[in-house]
Amino acid sequence: MKKRNIIILSAVAVVAIVLIIIFASGNKDGYVPQVVKAQKGLFEIIVTTTGELEAESNIKIEGPSGMTARNVRLGEVKIQDLVPEGTVVKQGDYVAMLDRTSADNSLKDLEDEHEALIAKYDRTLLDTSLSLKALRDDIENQKFTIEEAEIAVEQSIYEPPATQRQYRNNLEKALRSYEQALNNYDLKVEQAQATVNDVAIELNRKKRQLDELRAVLKDFTIYAPSDGMVIYYRDWSGDKRRIGSTISGWDLVVATLPDLSNMLSKTYVNEIDIAKVRPGQMVRIGVDAFPEKSYTGIVKEVSNIGEQLRNADAKVFEVIIKVDGQDEILRPAMTTSNQIITASIDSAVFLPSEAIFERDSITYIYRTNGIRQIVVKGESNDNFTVIEQGLAPGDEVYLSLPQNPSRFKVQGEEYISVIKQRIIDKAEAEKRKAEEQESLKQRRMIFPGGQGPQNMELPQGVTLPGGAATPEGTTPSRRGVRRVERLSGTQQ
Repeated sequence: MKKRNIIILSAVAVVAIVLIIIFASGNKDGYVPQVVKAQKGLFEIIVTTTGELEAESNIKIEGPSGMTARNVRLGEVKIQDLVPEGTVVKQGDYVAMLDRTSADNSLKDLEDEHEALIAKYDRTLLDTSLSLKALRDDIENQKFTIEEAEIAVEQSIYEPPATQRQYRNNLEKALRSYEQALNNYDLKVEQAQATVNDVAIELNRKKRQLDELRAVLKDFTIYAPSDGMVIYYRDWSGDKRRIGSTISGWDLVVATLPDLSNMLSKTYVNEIDIAKVRPGQMVRIGVDAFPEKSYTGIVKEVSNIGEQLRNADAKVFEVIIKVDGQDEILRPAMTTSNQIITASIDSAVFLPSEAIFERDSITYIYRTNGIRQIVVKGESNDNFTVIEQGLAPGDEVYLSLPQNPSRFKVQGEEYISVIKQRIIDKAEAEKRKAEEQESLKQRRMIFPGGQGPQNMELPQGVTLPGGAATPEGTTPSRRGVRRVERLSGTQQ
């Protein structure tokens, strides 16, 4: 029994080995490598981006312009109601309503302050009237005192000289008191007028605030300034304004009425590709909402300053694309796919990029005739690479690494020198670019505000950091010389 089991196990093992050999042989014989042919024709270098449609021009639907007035202090005001986005309106149609809660509270405070100032103004008028009346009464009394003193002087002609002198002194004293009372009254009148004016100015200022706030509150119901389709406005953060959003005196826009006859595609290009993109380049545009439709456009603007978008690691540059023609189905905020044609080559020979291999900076392909061909490659796009030397149209090459690549015979050694020279040229170009950028950076550090050696005279022979030398025949100011010597380390 034991011997029989051993024989059965041995037989199973033999069968398994045979099957493995058969399958292995079948995989080897059944291997069919993918082959592609070199193509010749128009080769385009494309930067592909995703964008969003927006109108080239918009009419802004804004909150009350009075919110910008100095006397109106409302801060941020919430949008209480807003018609749905895409609503077609006529001029004068209702669009939005702003929340009056905070403004009504401010209005109530201003009304209370205005009433208090009216009462203060009335009290000031009454107080000044009473005080001036008392002064006028005192002046009248002074007149009687003068008259009595004059009578006493007249009657003193029969009195001794000393008594006469006493009466004359009393008269002079009464006259001086009268003059002082008159002067004091004039001063009190001016003082009272100034006090009344101060209160009146404060009262008028408060009244202007109250009138301006009342006028602003009348405009809290917002109407369409012209015919069009209501599109929600995107603020500086990229968020759309909707019910619950806020506006302020610095940014009054609630929504927009775009001109749908002229559309733009606003997109962002990665910092790696932005050097390829320039105004005037042609663009193929697709709209996600209508995949059967296709449009063309042209690059209108390319930003010079990169920015960091939310949830993105790399910096990007804003690019504005003008859409050719017009189509009534296009709407702002629709997503677009943009193919920016940054360059094109006529009659180029090209291959799929995965058919090109590289070792020690030498590029080559595998021909189907058993040749490993060294090639000089040129420009490339997302899928293909131009072959400038070493390949002819219609040549068949393997798309992936073939079996036993060591059996392929190497050809095209004469292209190695061309490839190496291109590597050297590229390295030198990158070095020059880096040096230029470093020189520019140093000039900006030395000459803040844009003042540079091109518009500052320096002494002959002085060389700035970055390699900018002084031209002959210049006569600089001594202050500029000392500054450059100090910065360049040549000052004695």
